[in-house]
Amino acid sequence: MNKGDREMFYLVSGGAASGKSAFAEDLAVRLGGERVYLATMQPWDAECEQRILRHRRLRSGKGFRTVECYEDLRQADIPDGGTVLVECLSNLAANCLFQNGRMQDPQTVYRQILCGVEYLLQKAGHLVVVTNELFSDGGGYDEGTQQYLILLGKLNRTLAARADGVAELVFGLPVFHKGGDFFETVGAVV
Repeated sequence: MNKGDREMFYLVSGGAASGKSAFAEDLAVRLGGERVYLATMQPWDAECEQRILRHRRLRSGKGFRTVECYEDLRQADIPDGGTVLVECLSNLAANCLFQNGRMQDPQTVYRQILCGVEYLLQKAGHLVVVTNELFSDGGGYDEGTQQYLILLGKLNRTLAARADGVAELVFGLPVFHKGGDFFETVGAVV
């Protein structure tokens, strides 16, 4: 995109290892400007640390400045007018819902996250949010996990309605649910 173009908001979803992160990173690079990668995964254990390292290697050389932001997006140090990539909404929702080992009020968490996204939209030139598709397995879950899934589903629906473009990665291929024509103009179609 050229500097004078309108700011855009994209939501990129997909299952585990679907290619959503690589797609979102490539989209953010194509949108241009100063790039910030808002990392939401807390390094709880060795597995988390390995995933964080893998993502850092994958985005190496793409010009991102990494900012760790585990709970309140309004606290993130991002430039005015830059391109911000939030990786990912699923981690952010879990961090906020299960703070200090206790489940927080899901409605309060929902509002907090939406306020954070609105902050990013006001400050950033472009915003790309990655989320997960976690709703296809049909398993039975405990109350906390059920509340998390309901929260994430509600956030995904709200942000998809607000976004200019929504893409879901399936087997590494993007399916455009909204704004597919614009994804094509920035060359984000694989």
